[in-house]
Amino acid sequence: MPAVMQAQVDDIIEGHASTLAMNGINLFVALSILTFNHGLQLPSLIWLALGLSILVLRRISVNFLRKQQIAAQKPKSALFVMSLGAATSGMCWAALPFLVSDFAPLAHDAALVILLGGMAAGSVVKQIGYTPQALVFSMPILCSIIFSLVRIGEWPEYLLAGCLTMLIYVFVRRSLWTERMFVSNQLARLEATALADSLTRANNDILRQNTRLEALANRDTLTGLANRMFFNGHLSGDIARAVVVNEQVVLLIIDVDRFKSINDTLGHSAGDTLLCDIGNRLRDTITDGSLIARLGGDEFAVVVTGERAMERARNHANRLLLASRAAIRCGATNSVIGLSIGLAAYPDHGANAEELLACADMALYDAKRLGRRQMREFNPDLKRDAERQRIIEQDLEKAIESGAVTAWFQPQINLATRDIAGFEALVRWQHPQLGFVSPPEIVTAAGVVHLSDRLTARIAADVCLLSKRLPELGIKGVTVALNVSPREFALYSVADMLERVTGEHGVDPSLIEIEITEEAILDPEIAGEQLKRLETAGYKLAVDDFGMGHSSLAYLISLKIDRLKIDRSFACDVARFETNQKLISALVSLGESLSLDIIIEGVETAEDAAILARLGCTTAQGYLFARPMPVKQLEDWIIEHQNKTPLKRKASHLSVAGT
Repeated sequence: MPAVMQAQVDDIIEGHASTLAMNGINLFVALSILTFNHGLQLPSLIWLALGLSILVLRRISVNFLRKQQIAAQKPKSALFVMSLGAATSGMCWAALPFLVSDFAPLAHDAALVILLGGMAAGSVVKQIGYTPQALVFSMPILCSIIFSLVRIGEWPEYLLAGCLTMLIYVFVRRSLWTERMFVSNQLARLEATALADSLTRANNDILRQNTRLEALANRDTLTGLANRMFFNGHLSGDIARAVVVNEQVVLLIIDVDRFKSINDTLGHSAGDTLLCDIGNRLRDTITDGSLIARLGGDEFAVVVTGERAMERARNHANRLLLASRAAIRCGATNSVIGLSIGLAAYPDHGANAEELLACADMALYDAKRLGRRQMREFNPDLKRDAERQRIIEQDLEKAIESGAVTAWFQPQINLATRDIAGFEALVRWQHPQLGFVSPPEIVTAAGVVHLSDRLTARIAADVCLLSKRLPELGIKGVTVALNVSPREFALYSVADMLERVTGEHGVDPSLIEIEITEEAILDPEIAGEQLKRLETAGYKLAVDDFGMGHSSLAYLISLKIDRLKIDRSFACDVARFETNQKLISALVSLGESLSLDIIIEGVETAEDAAILARLGCTTAQGYLFARPMPVKQLEDWIIEHQNKTPLKRKASHLSVAGT
């Protein structure tokens, strides 16, 4: 096995220098004994030179094996080279008895025999790791001694030769045993090392897994920011610390404006790229050690603590808003994103983490409500508004069922004759706890709690009841207008609901007018088909708040709109503003060219009414004529108005005759 061979090479190299040194010393000792016994002879000097040369070459070869990495990379070759060197030295020592003709191993040359035997025995004892190297060195020496003894031919020499032969047998067996022990120890050591390495790797893997699990537990996998779980714990800890040291904790909640549209149009991969880029911008902008977290989706948070926390948080928000103006590469396009930011602070706005987060969310909602791309700080009014909206949403369903949510009606008047030209239904709700709830609040709450269809059906039923009652009050052929929010066309089938309600009450659809704000007729996929159905069924269609949106004239024609309702902002002080007069005149001309009736809202003074009549407006509604009122009050008003109208017409005729 390469690993065991490498251990054998290392063992030989480790003791190689001392082995060669001992060999060199013994060469000079042997020469001294030869000189003492036989005198200094040339063969002895040649033998010494040869032995020293062999030692030098062995040293050079070992250095070469180490420098060329052969000992480490090719241990089998290294063992062969070193064994060859040992064998050469052994042959050199084995030649020693043959240098003198009268060699007497048991007489005057016994010292040389002892030296040679010691060399052979020392090799076997010292070189326990690799038997071949020990044997190739010792066997030639021992065989040379045996041969020297046998050639004498005396029984003591034969006896000693036999003992040496047995010694060779013992040496071989001992060498093989010690080598097996060495190999066994090396294998055990390698196994222990492998086990230790395995345990180390396993421990490192466990540590890496723990680190990874910790990262997964605390970090958002997409952006690398802190995740919501870590954020929640950190925020609670910061507030607990702030209680002790009496400092502020400021929370910023950041939302990406219109992120869903980017996901829908460019794909989720582009959305992920966008979120990563926003995460990087947060890191680049907020460098004071404040916690930055991704709470989920496109919502991020920043927790600012320490000195001047409020000032630093405001600076962070302003810098983020500025940084968000730079375009971000999303797929093949550049997109400029907007950020809306809500800010809340402990202890000013919330007493704990949950309250602080709720307050920051309210501030964020306020920023989005006011047009996005801005930062809003929490104030108590937001909390009151949120609580009010919560109560409205909570009680709306019961109010619809009980009739607490009902329709009030505002008359529409013909400016020339002052006859009643129609009515508009307006949703009203007097809450027992909150008092008057405005129509926008009601409509918004209905959308949130998915009651838009039931709310509109409730008002439509009141419209039908009034329409059936009007002939009894002497008013025939006028329409009652019902407002429908544009978003409702995407939530349910308005056409199905109206057909059901008018059918239940037996009301002619031509007496019901559906008022839709301009944005509703911009989407042919959602609103267009339903409006066509309403038109076919006989309902009158009106565009509410005309002039404030972006209506397509093609849709005004294709849908056969019956009436345009000019927004109240044009009627306000129209008698004093020439620009408004020109705008109204243009809108009236547009209506006449398309054969559409024109009605204007928000008429509050007789002077404005006169100017509007002169400009061509035929019908108007506003506080000048009547405020919205419940059905019972409306009936009284109708009777009173019917009695007054003939007198007004007569006075008008007399005035004209006198003129």
